[in-house]
Amino acid sequence: MLWLSDKIEFPPYESVSPDGILAIGGDLSPERLMYAYRRGIFPWYSEEYPILWHWPSMRMVLFPEEIKVSKSMKKILKKGVFKITENQEFEKVIHQCKHIKRSQEEGTWITDEMEKAYNKLHELGHAKSIEVWLEDELVGGLYGVEIEDVFCGESMFSKVSNASKIAFIYLAQLNRYKLIDCQIYNDHLASLGAREIDSGQFLELLLNEGHSISSSD
Repeated sequence: MLWLSDKIEFPPYESVSPDGILAIGGDLSPERLMYAYRRGIFPWYSEEYPILWHWPSMRMVLFPEEIKVSKSMKKILKKGVFKITENQEFEKVIHQCKHIKRSQEEGTWITDEMEKAYNKLHELGHAKSIEVWLEDELVGGLYGVEIEDVFCGESMFSKVSNASKIAFIYLAQLNRYKLIDCQIYNDHLASLGAREIDSGQFLELLLNEGHSISSSD
């Protein structure tokens, strides 16, 4: 497996390990991060490890037109109790994503280094956030990286029931993205309509070469 140097590059996709790791090391500079995201590669690691760059064989994605909104969620949205904003409190959103307690997880994969790096991406206009408010309290949200008409989701949090779902549904209904990259399968996102596709198909869509591939394929 390739250890990255100061040069911003990644090995061929064919060299990916069975567990989806393409490369190790390097840094989280804005230049390297954007170079990676434009190629479907993302960092995911914890404090005790070097930076691990991932290229999973199957990619969890949401085609926005496939978003599933339950009847109960439609009622909640219709009540208008929650206020939704964009890019108003990016630093608070990523900080909450980092520190929120999650069931069946120990610690967080959002290291101090990652938090600082994505705040810098936000300053440069590449990383975006959705905030969900209950009265004047930030109770949910998500953040990710925008690659033209693809949103690469990174993490979400919820301090009250349904807050992260509301952020995700709002993102899907913006009519701004052809695809939302959810990276790795999880049941929560599957319940909202996300599904796995082959990494090759994902790359075609990311590179705007996959216009002939319909969301039903």
